[in-house]
Order: sequence, then C-alpha cells, then structure tokens
Amino acid sequence: MIFWLLLLGIFTYFIVQRTVASITRTPIWVLWLVMMTPAFVWTGWILVYGENEPMPAILLLGPFILCPLLYWFLIQWGRSSKSGAAVEAQAQGLQQGPQAIAEPTAEKRPTLRPIDKEEEAALQNCFPWSVYYLQNVEYRPQALICRGQLRTSPEVAYKTIRENVERQFGDRFLIVFQEGMNGKPFFALVPNPQAQAAAKSASESLNRPGLALTLLLATIFTTTLAGVAISGTITEDTEITAALLLNGLPYALALMAILGVHELAHYLAARFYKIRATLPYFIPVPPASFFPFGTFGAFIQMRSPVPNRKALFDVGIAGPMAGFVVTIPLLLWGLAHSTPVSLTEESGILNVTSFQPSLLLLALLSKLALGGGLTATTALKLHPVAVAGCLGLLVTALNLVPVGQLDGGHIVHAMFGQRVGAVIGQVARLLVLALSFVQQEFFLWAILLFFIPVVDEPALNDVSELDNQRDWWGLVALGLLVSIILPVPQSVTQILF
Repeated sequence: MIFWLLLLGIFTYFIVQRTVASITRTPIWVLWLVMMTPAFVWTGWILVYGENEPMPAILLLGPFILCPLLYWFLIQWGRSSKSGAAVEAQAQGLQQGPQAIAEPTAEKRPTLRPIDKEEEAALQNCFPWSVYYLQNVEYRPQALICRGQLRTSPEVAYKTIRENVERQFGDRFLIVFQEGMNGKPFFALVPNPQAQAAAKSASESLNRPGLALTLLLATIFTTTLAGVAISGTITEDTEITAALLLNGLPYALALMAILGVHELAHYLAARFYKIRATLPYFIPVPPASFFPFGTFGAFIQMRSPVPNRKALFDVGIAGPMAGFVVTIPLLLWGLAHSTPVSLTEESGILNVTSFQPSLLLLALLSKLALGGGLTATTALKLHPVAVAGCLGLLVTALNLVPVGQLDGGHIVHAMFGQRVGAVIGQVARLLVLALSFVQQEFFLWAILLFFIPVVDEPALNDVSELDNQRDWWGLVALGLLVSIILPVPQSVTQILF
C-alpha cells in the first residue's frame, strides 16, 4: 500500500506541476499536500484499523468535499499579478474572454516584445475590413488582443489574418482566434516559443524510440506476470518459469493491443494535422493484490498547439473509438471462453473469479457471447482475455468522460466550444459522483475527476464550428460512454435473464 501511495504522490505532483504551476504563487508542495490529503487520511485509517473496519462518513466524504474547495482557494490566493484575470479564469475552470488564452507548451512563457508605431500600422493592415474590421488593439503582458467585427466565415478570417501576420512578422507570433464573453470573436497574438529555426532541432529530440521501446517491453513483462496471476495457475510457492509465463501472454497481448491501438490512433491523428506529438509511452506497474492488472495504461504528449476544433475533435475521438473497435472482438472471444459459476455476494464489476455483468453494455455482450449459459443466478469466471476486454471498456469509458483534458473533454470542447464544454465537464463530474453511490467501483473515478481542471487549452482557431458529421460522431461517443457505465435497468435484466 505504501508503494501505491508513493506512486500516487508522484503522479499527483506531476499533475499539479503541469496544470497550475504557471498561474499561482502558492507553493506547489502545498497544493500537492491538499490534493493528497484524502489519500493520506484513508490510508492512515486502513493502516490503523484494517481494511475490514468501515470508515466513518466524515472521514470518507469530508476530505473529498473540503480539499477541492481548499485547493481552489489556495490557487486564487496565490495567483500571480502578472497573469491577472487569466489566472482567475483557469483556476475557476471557465474562460474569461481574451485572458483565457492557452499556453502552447508547458514551458515558461516568452516575454512579448512590444511593437512600435510602424509595426502597429503594419499589424492593422493585416486585418482587411471586408474580413475582420479591426477596431482596437489591447496590449497585455503575454498577448496582443485585436478586437473587431467578423465579416466573413471564421475559417476564411483565420486563414487570411494568419497568412497576413506571418507575411509581415514571420514566425514571431502564434495567432489565436477565440470567442469572448460577449460572444464576439477576437484575435490574440501570442509570442511563438517554437521559432522555425529551432523547430527542426526540437522535433529531432521529440521522439525517444529507445525510451518508448523500453517501456513497451517492461509493460509486456508486467502484464504477462499479471496474466499469469489472473489465469489462476500459480500460488505463492509456485516458481515462475518460461512455460508458466506463456499462460500470461493472452491477457498481456490482448491488453497491450487495446491500449496500443488507442494511443497509436491519437498519435496518427496528431501527425495527420501536423501536431508535434511523442510516441506512445506505456506505464508498467508490478502486479499486486489490490491492483493486479500490470499497467496504468499509456499516453502521448502533444508539444504544439492544435490548429482548430476539427483537429481537436479528430485527435480526441480517434483513440477511444479505435480502442473500442479492438476491444469488442477480444471481449466477445474472452467471454465466450469464460466459465459460468454460482452467483455469490462477492461477485463484482471486475471480480476475476466471480464476475457479474452489472453494467449495460457488458451485460449485453455477455449474453451475446454465452446465450443461455448466463442466467440471473450465475456469474462468470473470466478468461484472462475477457479481463483485458473489460479493462478496455473501462479505459474507453474513463477517457470519454467529458472533463478537461480527457478525450471526452476535447470532444465536447470541439462540439460546443470551450465555455460550454467546461460547464458540461462540471455536470459530468457531479453525475459520476452520483453514479458512484450506485456503483461503488466508480468512487475513485469521481475523486480523480474533481482534481482534473474542467477547461482544456483552446485550439488556435477556436471559433470555427464542426460539421454535422463530426457532431453526430460526438454524440455517438457520448452515447457509448453512457452504455458502458450505466447500470443494467431492472427491465433489461428481466428480458436478458
């Protein structure tokens, strides 16, 4: 347990450092301590009283309610005077007009070199009156805000203004196009941290194939060990041999295929839109009794701004949908090779020895795979490939939750805009919390979601809307999320079983 607490602490520090370090003067270690307080309280209770002793409601829910409020207050209290309203907007998770301009990277922001009168006149000439009638230019510490009236389509306006600014100023600025609180779009010129002269050398060090390959091999090993344990072929005294490891390969290969295709789809979509992105990095974890799966998943990092909401949508939805396509046949095969067993009180959402499909999509797939072999009084002893498939569904669902920088957060941002997407994220977190009282397995999800900022970075052109086809696919993705995490209604249970 101490190992997992340490791992959670490192992960939490990384999240705090990446999300709020640049917008508040509050020490990072203080914010980290606030975020870790619930884990410290719950771990301390278990160490003192054991896992079987129920925790008082005040200790169970109190830190979960108070710590997010204290976290938000500390960010507000320590916000940097240089960031002004931008800090307030990011800390509250809501866009406050031009101050909510996203940083292109997590690196320290470059200082904006003031433009002189001659350059200001040249800048005004970059805004044709028939495209975007420029009314005034505001000077901010980290941006030039250009306000006016949009007189053509957002796509044409952004393309025209960007080309004119680049022709006049070269690669000196990134051109951001957003909507203000009044609903009117504005342009913001932000210092470009990736000058063309340095972009080539930076891209050469972006991909680390050696690191990616090492993590891949390590994760295959840890998931193979997890597969051996899940297959039930070992005890504490069993000696691990090469022949025994083969029993863990079906689980390992199935899970790695699901996670790998998910991240590879993100990577390829990012490359399609010329977004600089790292190779997929897997996270190996030694299997343990309380987390027996052998990996925390995989991720990629995007190191350059997203050009528009269309690209944001495509990159966001590519991973979950590709992973889902791989998950379904593997899950069906694994369920078909699972063994029906007697239903017990311990039968849970992912209990390997006694699995009861209590979620809607899992119940439908289980019935499809087993037919009459699965009844209301039976559970399943899951095949290792079925365990990997169930994890694939849960990973897909978690990524589709429409909150912040999760894939679902990118999807709703692209569909409805940044401000509406942030509101949807707030509602989604509350709904997952409510769901956790029905399906207790989602309680950890609810906790994690409340520490994820609900607003993600805007695209460079964050005004142009999606086409109807992408809106439809976005609704399909959200419907898929609901079908995965929704408990089986009683009426459906009667029909199936």
